[in-house]
Amino acid sequence: MSKTVSIIGSGFASLAAASYLAKDGYDVSVYEKNADLGGRARQLKKDGFTFDMGPSWYWMPDVFERFFADFGKTPSDYYTLDKLNPAYKVFFEGGKSITIEDTLEKIYVAFEKEEKESSKKLKKFIDQAQSNYNIAIKDLVYRPGVSPLELITPATIKKLGQFFGTIAADVRSEFKNKNLIQILEFPVLFLGAKPSDTPSFYSFMNYADFGLGTWHPKGGMNLVIQGMISLAESLGVKFHTNASVEKINVSEGKAKSITIDGKEVASDIILTGADYHHSETLLESKYRQYSEKYWEKKIFAPSSLLFYVGFSKKLKNIEHHNLFFDVDFEAHAKDIYDVPKWPKDPLFYANFTSVTDANTAPENCENGFFLIPLAPGIEDTAELREEYFEKIITRFEKLSNQKVKKFVIFKESFCVNDFIKEYNSYKGNAYGMANTLLQTAFLRPKLMSSKVKGLFFTGQLTVPGPGVPPALISGKLVSGLIQKEFTI
Repeated sequence: MSKTVSIIGSGFASLAAASYLAKDGYDVSVYEKNADLGGRARQLKKDGFTFDMGPSWYWMPDVFERFFADFGKTPSDYYTLDKLNPAYKVFFEGGKSITIEDTLEKIYVAFEKEEKESSKKLKKFIDQAQSNYNIAIKDLVYRPGVSPLELITPATIKKLGQFFGTIAADVRSEFKNKNLIQILEFPVLFLGAKPSDTPSFYSFMNYADFGLGTWHPKGGMNLVIQGMISLAESLGVKFHTNASVEKINVSEGKAKSITIDGKEVASDIILTGADYHHSETLLESKYRQYSEKYWEKKIFAPSSLLFYVGFSKKLKNIEHHNLFFDVDFEAHAKDIYDVPKWPKDPLFYANFTSVTDANTAPENCENGFFLIPLAPGIEDTAELREEYFEKIITRFEKLSNQKVKKFVIFKESFCVNDFIKEYNSYKGNAYGMANTLLQTAFLRPKLMSSKVKGLFFTGQLTVPGPGVPPALISGKLVSGLIQKEFTI
């Protein structure tokens, strides 16, 4: 008889693990607290507009290809991908903007226009970044973080110095143009830490950006989720929504069941893809691996203030993805990481999928997704949300040289309180735990409980870290550990 696996949560990591385990013969059931599957990658649909509520960047297409290939499939079996050109547009102080196009050759030209000889430096930097990518993404991140020896390979020994330098130091030693520096430091923000705290080795994110490009699944990132659900169901995975897990029950040191709406659901193995901190609160305190002090000391990736806005006209001077770096990055970073508070002048990001994907907004309309990175755990009120929408929309009008406020049909917001309510997110963080040197690989919370047999974890707070591709990998890694511990 097949061993039963109960999976808590239905984000990317949970869905990946569900398919791997079902493929190997386990009887898998997924329990999602919300009405829709997908975790942070749900969609909001309103008045003919469609918004991805969370992840909006499709980077590292090779990771998605590798995931589906494990099941004899390809991404195109489930969704259609477009490579964006331009990949994104960056706005700077004074109305200056730089457009990042879809090939390295075009990007070299754009850099050279801003700073003489920068294209040669960029080529050298990207060559190093590609080398790091080949080591990290094709090898290191597919290791489960159970031992520091996983990081020691002939390739990483040669790169040892890059684990002690920082992205910020590397970039600033080669490039002098402030705008180019910000563009090169931007990708590591996906890792949840300041460039000055991010090891040089993580320059592989720059190769993911410039070398592999930015893609868009037609219909939005949720189409990837739908594809993964379809794959899982074809393998026999069963899904339960509106199923909030209240407790993980342990008997004689072994996970035996979960409690949902007061009813026990027995299981041989329990895997939680929900927030790691929250998942441990579902256990009696003696079975928790990490104390509240442990979590308090960790560096968490930012939370976010998000706005989903319907506009009653087509907008101009924008691209699918847009970054607004017209204010002091260092000041905003301090307000996130050093002395947490609402930033006076925040950087922000906006996407308009309707620029390239007409079906995500009504005809002659635009859908706008705006994101302000914030410190997790800060105060969140309706008044603050409104104040900051006014701040960024006023700047957006100025930088894009158009009036848009009177064309807002509606706006919905999502912030710290919602991340806590909807996802049980620790302090309302949006991206998990930052990938700093002391929070990398085996130094992150473990995939397998050291106190409860049959209890496992996956997702952005464990290995390999924050982001959608790492979440897919996390699901594969934890399923491998389960198979090793509980062979059928």
